[in-house]
Amino acid sequence: MAFMVKHMIGGQLKDLTGGLGEEKPEGEKTEAAAKGMTQEEFEQYQQQLAEEKMERDASFAQKKAERATIRTHFREKYRLPKNELDETQIQQAGDDVELPTELAKMIAEDNQEEEHKQSVFGQLTNIQNVDLDNLKDKAQATLEELKQSAEKCHVM
Repeated sequence: MAFMVKHMIGGQLKDLTGGLGEEKPEGEKTEAAAKGMTQEEFEQYQQQLAEEKMERDASFAQKKAERATIRTHFREKYRLPKNELDETQIQQAGDDVELPTELAKMIAEDNQEEEHKQSVFGQLTNIQNVDLDNLKDKAQATLEELKQSAEKCHVM
């Protein structure tokens, strides 16, 4: 009950006085003292935190640019529309974006496979029930027959 009376009357009394009776305690600690450091140590700590944050941000931007480069590569490969966000991420990284060596190898292997698939032999291997060795043997036999028939021909 006393709490209730104090709460109701005390709040109104503070409003009337404007809070003049309140003073901060003299032993108030600064942020550095609260953490158990001197002011110089606290400033060095804050500076170190800022440097670490900048390094993390730079690393994150570099990784974002690498991912954007990979997405751009696949968009070009499959003729998909370009994305402006990827372009800006690459530009923000400062054009020194390098793909990790493993990813570069994977892309090179994909390119070689695509070139092989686009060649004549690559297209023939896609056809089912085709024996390339048999076709090569037949082609060579046909060439041999043509050479022999050309030797027999007196017109040439």
